[in-house]
Amino acid sequence: MVFLSRKLYFSAAHRYRIEDWSDEKNRQVFGLCSNPNGHGHDYTLEVMVKGQIDERSGIVVNISDIDKVVKQLINEEFDGKFLNVEHPYFEANIPTTENIVNYLWNSLENRMIGCELHKIRLHENHYLLAEKGSDTLVHFARKYHFCAAHRLHSQHLTDEENKALFGKCNNPYGHGHNYYVEVTVSGQPDPVTGMVINLAELDEKVNRIVIDKFDHKFLNVDTEEFKEVNPTSDNMVKVIWDMLSSSLSGLYKIGLWETEKNYFEYYGPVK
Repeated sequence: MVFLSRKLYFSAAHRYRIEDWSDEKNRQVFGLCSNPNGHGHDYTLEVMVKGQIDERSGIVVNISDIDKVVKQLINEEFDGKFLNVEHPYFEANIPTTENIVNYLWNSLENRMIGCELHKIRLHENHYLLAEKGSDTLVHFARKYHFCAAHRLHSQHLTDEENKALFGKCNNPYGHGHNYYVEVTVSGQPDPVTGMVINLAELDEKVNRIVIDKFDHKFLNVDTEEFKEVNPTSDNMVKVIWDMLSSSLSGLYKIGLWETEKNYFEYYGPVK
């Protein structure tokens, strides 16, 4: 089985708002997204399909055929639209990223010719995305940023072994990174709000439990989590999972960018 992916782009406006609620409650649940006049995004849509290679052509499917199917849907229903007022489905369902990716999956699943739809990923912006596959769950991911210093040094190795293994990263004075941590939660979009998790609640918990503790800190010295644990990104991604897992229902994955070239993931049991 071969998997291939195609990126497409569209622009749309929307608002998160329940008219039966007060302005205060809408702001409490949806934050800035509750602006009754709406706001907009340049969306990035990734469509991944799968299939067997045709022995004669050497391809699974002509990528242009995927483009035609997806672009027709996007151009007719999404691009340049105010979704709440120009799309029948989103007149009745809040056009959250989770609801949009669910709708796209259901609309495209049976339209593919010569291949099978495997996964759809929709980026609302650099810091927020939703993903849908063949299971019933929607994965919602939010990205956060913090700056920190660390020294890679294991108490279980000699000084010579640490220096040989970690090189300049074993510098006793440490070094730093601009970290990005991506927290992914899985579930069914709430039928009222359209969200897998309340975004304000997610932001509050991640900032309070993780970001506020790590941001602008020397991890080896300033944090309890890494006084006895070598703050490699391998360890960090699991530690962050452990910090959040008891507070976030449906936690699915933690991703961590140490640099643009170094990325780490950790999956634990979904609660």
